[in-house]
Amino acid sequence: MRSFIFYRIVKSKTRSNLRSYATAKQISPSVFSVFDRNTKRLQRDRSAVEVESSRQVDYLKDEIAFRIVDRLLDIKRKFGTVVDLGSGCGHVVKHVDEDLIKKLIMCDMSEKMLERDKDVKYDVDVERMVVDEESLPFKENSLEAVLSNLSLHWVNDLPGAMIQIRRSLKPDGVFIASMFGGDTLFELRTSLQLAETEREGGISPRVSPMTDVRDVGSLLSRAGFTLTTVDIDDLIVNYPTMFELIQDLRSMGESNAVITRRSFLKRDTLIAAASIYKELYGKPDGSIPATFQIIYMIGWKPDESQPKPKERGSAKSSLKEILEANDGDK
Repeated sequence: MRSFIFYRIVKSKTRSNLRSYATAKQISPSVFSVFDRNTKRLQRDRSAVEVESSRQVDYLKDEIAFRIVDRLLDIKRKFGTVVDLGSGCGHVVKHVDEDLIKKLIMCDMSEKMLERDKDVKYDVDVERMVVDEESLPFKENSLEAVLSNLSLHWVNDLPGAMIQIRRSLKPDGVFIASMFGGDTLFELRTSLQLAETEREGGISPRVSPMTDVRDVGSLLSRAGFTLTTVDIDDLIVNYPTMFELIQDLRSMGESNAVITRRSFLKRDTLIAAASIYKELYGKPDGSIPATFQIIYMIGWKPDESQPKPKERGSAKSSLKEILEANDGDK
């Protein structure tokens, strides 16, 4: 049985450049293809076809979707049409009602994933669209809000996707998203690397690269968003063994989709990795933890009605004077 432990961490945004973990195929001078998008679509199709196992692993994306909707509720505004980008089978729609939004457009690259729960009735109007996150079909200034739940970590051109999202929003429209961060599944990555080094004399990309949380704020600003906010959750799920973790990832449609990945893993290497995982990270009860680092981001499309910082040099008092005044009051 799976169990959850939650940790909340808040970090600042400091870097301006997104790390390139792997570059297998150059698309243009500024965009590299790291992930095989067609493979990812097929993985999601396969996940949706296996309906029962797919529904059993909704727990992770359902939980993060709830936290995204909670951030939307903080805005204190009723929305007309909201886009759920990379919606999967419908995790966000489970947590919204007509008091919050009027219509939700569920968008995913996998038609089978979109249609998995098509017969389920929800509290809001739902429209389903097959959409690739790297090529959005929405008109400029047409949307009030765009949500994305654990989908953007598979996008090759993340800055470009964010720019498209910002353009599709109306002025003062909001973008709220979650994605896996760089520390996600570090236990699995370490165990597989050690096992491959021991048994095969080298390593290959077995766990997909993730974005560093320190870069996300810069990415939002680069895409033209304002009033940006970034924070993270570390969510730890306990599994009986490494094999249940791998099966759940497969059922989620979250298997490795790096272009340079190897298509197979030797049996003895896999067994060695499971032993290393348990030895390094195993708990007294025999279970093993898997860390999912979730990055949350909020950005607004610029509008004249939004608060703006004061011009440089317009302050009437210096920080030194304020500190001296506070010391004098003690």
